[in-house]
Amino acid sequence: MQIIFEYHDVQASEALETVAKEKLEKLGEKFEMVIRADVFFKTENTTSDETGKICNIRLSLPGPRLFAEASHDNFTDAVSESINELERQLRKRKDKMKTY
Repeated sequence: MQIIFEYHDVQASEALETVAKEKLEKLGEKFEMVIRADVFFKTENTTSDETGKICNIRLSLPGPRLFAEASHDNFTDAVSESINELERQLRKRKDKMKTY
């Protein structure tokens, strides 16, 4: 699986990329149909201290692309929530693809 990182108004972080890459590779092992992952990190000015660090992940695979977005006070939690959402979507997609 190819993983591409993009940063918007955020300093690039190798540690953050490592965390995201490990989780995405685990996801790729479970669901071999995933071809590519685009990971976007950005910050947003919010009134809440619990949000503002946003992680968007778009997965390319056969059929429509899958997308998940999460906003937390740190990027690690946002990555984890996005990955969990994508895993749920992938399970649904895999169930639909099964032949009966």
